[in-house]
Amino acid sequence: MTIAENLRQVKARMAQAAQRAQRAPDEITLVAVSKTKPLSLIAETAAAGQVDFGENRLEELCQKADAAAQSGLNGIRWHAIGTIQSRKAKLALRAAAQPDSGQLCLIHAVDRPKIAQRLSRLAAQNNLSLDVLLEVNVSGELSKHGFSPASLLTALPSLLDLPALRYRGLMTMAPFVPDAEQVRPCFRQLRRLLNDLRHNFPPDQNPQATWQHLSMGMTNDFEVAIEEGATIVRVGTAIFGHREYE
Repeated sequence: MTIAENLRQVKARMAQAAQRAQRAPDEITLVAVSKTKPLSLIAETAAAGQVDFGENRLEELCQKADAAAQSGLNGIRWHAIGTIQSRKAKLALRAAAQPDSGQLCLIHAVDRPKIAQRLSRLAAQNNLSLDVLLEVNVSGELSKHGFSPASLLTALPSLLDLPALRYRGLMTMAPFVPDAEQVRPCFRQLRRLLNDLRHNFPPDQNPQATWQHLSMGMTNDFEVAIEEGATIVRVGTAIFGHREYE
C-alpha cells in the first residue's frame, strides 16, 4: 500500500474510534512520527494532506525543518516528541525561532523540572514562549521517562511560575503490549489526572496552563487512546511501514 492509502486507513480508524466515544474526529490531531524517515517520504505524506509531523531527536527535527524550507515544502507543523537532554535544549529554541523552516508546534516530553527550567530560561532570553506538554509515567515502568502523577502535583506550583512555558496538557507512553485493551487503564488515568489539573489549577487562574491536550496512543493502541480522550495520537509504523522504508 502507498503512504497515502496508509494515511487514509489511519484516519478512518481514528474516525471510527471517535464515533464509538461519541466524539468529533476533528477534535483529534494525527502526528505522523517521521523519525529516521527521509524528507522524500515526509513530502509524500504532506502531499497526501498530512500537516503534523513528530521527531524524537531535536537535531533531526532541525535538519529536516531546514531541508523542508530549502525544498519549498511549506506548512508543516513539527512536534518534538522525544526526551530532551539539557545540553540540547537550545535546539528547541532554534526550531521555534525559525518559522520559515516550519512551525515548532509543540514539545511533548517535558519530563522533569530541570528541563522545564532550562527551556523556560532559554526561551525568556530569546523573547520566546514555548508550548509544551508534561510527560507523565502513568504505568510506573522504570524504562519510561516522566513525572509520576504524585511528583507532578508536587512540582506543578513551581512549574507554573516559569515565565516562558505554556502548558497545553499531558503526554504519556503506554507499555507496548499485544492487546491494546491492557493499556486502557493507563490512558484513563492520564485523562483523570488532566481533569484534576483543570480543577486544581484552572486556566482562569493560571493563564499559562490551558490543559486542553492529551498526547497518548501510537500505532498499536491509538484507537483505545482516542476512546479514552486522546486529542493527539502519534503514529509512525501504520503510516510509513516498517524498516523497509528506512
